Amino acid sequence: MNEFLTYLSSDPFLFTNIKFWVFFVFVLGIYAIIFRKKKLRNAFLFAASLFFYYKSAGYFFVLLLFSTVTDYSFGIAINHFQKKWKRKFFLIASLAVNLLVLSYFKYAYYFTDIFNQIFGTDFVAIDYLALWTNQLTGSDLDIWTIILPVGVSFYTFQTMSYVIDVYRKKVKPIRSIIDFGFYVTFFPPLVAGPIVRAAEFVPQLYRNYQVSSREFSFAVFLIVSGLIKKMLIADYISINFVDRVFENPMLYTGFENLMAAYGYAIQIYCDFSGYTDIAIGTALILGFQLPINFRSPYKAKNISDFWRRWHISLSTWLRDYLYIPLGGSRNGKIVMFLALMLTMLLGGLWHGAATKFVIWGGLHGLALVAHKIWVAYLPNKNPRKKQRFKTIVSIFITFNFVCFAWLFFRADSMQTAEQMLLQMTYRMFDVNILTIISNYAAVFSLILLGFVMHWLPENIKENYRSAFHKIPIVLKVILVLCVILFLYQIKSADLQPFIYFQF
Repeated sequence: MNEFLTYLSSDPFLFTNIKFWVFFVFVLGIYAIIFRKKKLRNAFLFAASLFFYYKSAGYFFVLLLFSTVTDYSFGIAINHFQKKWKRKFFLIASLAVNLLVLSYFKYAYYFTDIFNQIFGTDFVAIDYLALWTNQLTGSDLDIWTIILPVGVSFYTFQTMSYVIDVYRKKVKPIRSIIDFGFYVTFFPPLVAGPIVRAAEFVPQLYRNYQVSSREFSFAVFLIVSGLIKKMLIADYISINFVDRVFENPMLYTGFENLMAAYGYAIQIYCDFSGYTDIAIGTALILGFQLPINFRSPYKAKNISDFWRRWHISLSTWLRDYLYIPLGGSRNGKIVMFLALMLTMLLGGLWHGAATKFVIWGGLHGLALVAHKIWVAYLPNKNPRKKQRFKTIVSIFITFNFVCFAWLFFRADSMQTAEQMLLQMTYRMFDVNILTIISNYAAVFSLILLGFVMHWLPENIKENYRSAFHKIPIVLKVILVLCVILFLYQIKSADLQPFIYFQF
């Protein structure tokens, strides 16, 4: 019991960790007693979410509390004043606090290195949160390594959107700090999204619990499919193939490097959308609806369509709070192109202070600009009978461009990306491809399975979701238990964290 209540950095709460599901069952047990009392329900889920974050991130839960209290206060202050300059002052103060916290944990080393190079100094970045924790509690945390708190990018963007929307008078401030704390810390989407807007979520805080049998079946289906995506596909191909190739691409042929690029494309999708599926499913069981975060992104017909399907909560956040304020499409094409480029470059930097993320964002920015130019100056004049062929070609080109950009996103360094591209260019057929396929039969089969499941027509996906709902409850329980037992039998020895935990 002591171990369950104590944070262990080697054993954090993950959706793939059996301890999380023990926690979730416990939460459901208490929730079943109190769910009709909305104030008590919200307070309980707030406390449970803080415990979840403590088990996921340790002493960083203090940072989550700080973000909650400060942005709650800024929201109240902005609403209190009528004069525009006073409202803007508190808005700027909120943005400054949030961005300083985010920048410190994500970019302290980056900015310190730049400063030292420019001025010839030798400053060293220190983890002041760890230092203060040591001073207050007598702990012995490492102060020389700044660790990125799990989920800080997601809940910071969430609270920033709340304060901005209060300033824009799109939402009213939440009066209860308990309700606001629950909105910020709600544990299913807390550490890897989706980023939930206040306008979407806050009204649900005051509704009666109501989940239909179909919604409950859908929630269970999402949880199981999310676990399959993560544990069967993403983790297996990562450990047994993708990570090995990206670690030392020169040891592998061009074909293996190419398959690793395609493998990473389905890995990151299954990993991230798997987390989202589980988050949406667990939230729905508790009576709360989260926004859809993925809509089969590799079916995209162009790069703009891709960003309407991939990480939707982030892409719409960047659109509403960055691209449009920068000018959007209202001030001519040059401003629009510059706004697109800057938005995507900053979107790349959101993932981390590294050249590879800037290149990834820049590639997507250039592609978005190119697509805007194409649409503006080369309108679609194809006859209807050629439309299907054009669609297939468009999906093929878009998918391969996205995979090319993923190379830079995943590579440990620019040298790794260059080596992979060189291998694909000059050593594609060093070994017989059939021999390689035979050697990696299990891995390539799972990569293929992932893409086939992804590219299935939506009506087929809806049919098997409906079929799951219609089977008797006893068979449903047996099926779910069998899938879970199978997944835990084939899982790797060490639980693999979700990819987006690092952002």
